[in-house]
Amino acid sequence: MLASSFRDCKAWSEEGLPLSTSSNEACKLYDAILTQYVKWQNDENVGGFEGSISAIQAADPNFVMGHVISTGLELVGTASSARLNGRLAGAVRRAVELADSQVLSPRERLHVAAMAHFSRGQFSKACSVWEDILVDHPTDMLALKFSHDGYFYIGAKDHLRDSVARVLPHWKPHMPFFSYLKGMYSFGLLETHFYDQALKVAMEGLAMTPEDAWSVHSVAHVYEMTAEVDKGLKFMESREKDWQVSDVLASHNYWHWALYFIEKGQYEAALQIYDSQVIRRCKATGSMLDTVDASSMLCRLEMEGVCVKDRWQELLQVTRPHTDDHVTLFNDVHFLMASLGAKDGGTSVRLLEGLRELAEEPGDNQQHRLAASLGVSVCQAMMEYDQGNYNRTVELLYPLRYRVVEMGGSDAQRDIFNQLLIHAAIKSENKHHQKMGRCLVLERDAMRPNSPLTGRLMQRALALHN
Repeated sequence: MLASSFRDCKAWSEEGLPLSTSSNEACKLYDAILTQYVKWQNDENVGGFEGSISAIQAADPNFVMGHVISTGLELVGTASSARLNGRLAGAVRRAVELADSQVLSPRERLHVAAMAHFSRGQFSKACSVWEDILVDHPTDMLALKFSHDGYFYIGAKDHLRDSVARVLPHWKPHMPFFSYLKGMYSFGLLETHFYDQALKVAMEGLAMTPEDAWSVHSVAHVYEMTAEVDKGLKFMESREKDWQVSDVLASHNYWHWALYFIEKGQYEAALQIYDSQVIRRCKATGSMLDTVDASSMLCRLEMEGVCVKDRWQELLQVTRPHTDDHVTLFNDVHFLMASLGAKDGGTSVRLLEGLRELAEEPGDNQQHRLAASLGVSVCQAMMEYDQGNYNRTVELLYPLRYRVVEMGGSDAQRDIFNQLLIHAAIKSENKHHQKMGRCLVLERDAMRPNSPLTGRLMQRALALHN
């Protein structure tokens, strides 16, 4: 029996978001799935995501918005490619066919269209459709969350912020999920470098909902980007019991915690988090967020000179099955980190060649179009770095440094490419590259004063070239 707090058909209609089903059970399950999505948490009381998605299909197999939220969540998870996965492609087609055969509201039809766009790699088009929904229905949390994810995948930082800012005045404190908008808005603020405001908004969200893991995550970002490492460590530890319950985001928050230790040069502490939390959760869930975090963390540690032993081989077991997916470039570059780290040359070449083929005939897939001008070159730069060809790495990566944002992710996640470029420039035999490396370190220092990691990079540059 579902909790009475979940909204039935009448409640959704009263909120101006009617759902085209006569099943109260289906409406409540839709709310249950949406609630888990907003909270980044599998709620065992409703069977978690998996159980509630199965239940909604049983409650009303023809409920279009039930298909939209279920299939949409699998798509935005980016762990499956509708291009390769026949079951997922069939689920998209089923939703479209059901929509064509029923009398639906314009809002519901737009949801179906956005999901179909996303399934074809047309992330910007999908976001535009979700925004059309929000103009008339600013409290449609599914449209807001899906667009938030979509903007994240294309590095549209201003959109990430403004999408939430536009709807915030329409939300009232008594509405379900109101406090969670604070974390979403905070994230957009920090990604556009309004760090003080981002911190203030995130703390407002946490004052209302201490277990809001996304607001915790925003605070972690602020302290990371401002190199306030000790504040970050204290904050994550003091709030751990609150955010740990959000199992879908917990590994990512542990990753942020570990980044503070890497920043301080406390590598064993970082590895302890990797072993006890990050890779354990990554292997259990197969989540792309967890997987890219694991790849990034090992790569950062190796650039710091840490021996990660056989951890790459363990991670490769998770990443290798996704070699041909090419759902997002952001995923691809992190899969490549794993295959390069594990010295699996065959998988590395296969990933790059597959991406090249898609870049030659990208169709209307936004990610594959971007591969031609960005993704392939970034992957090639990573392979050159792995082979010790530092001059070539710089030649490939330096012209793209301000375009890497287009691959998606956050500033904190993309910082690995800043670090890679600096390391390559410092190690290059080219004197101009070496000077460039020192310039990049000075630039980094200006943005993050008192960063221990930046200090180590400068010491390395001076030691190599003096």
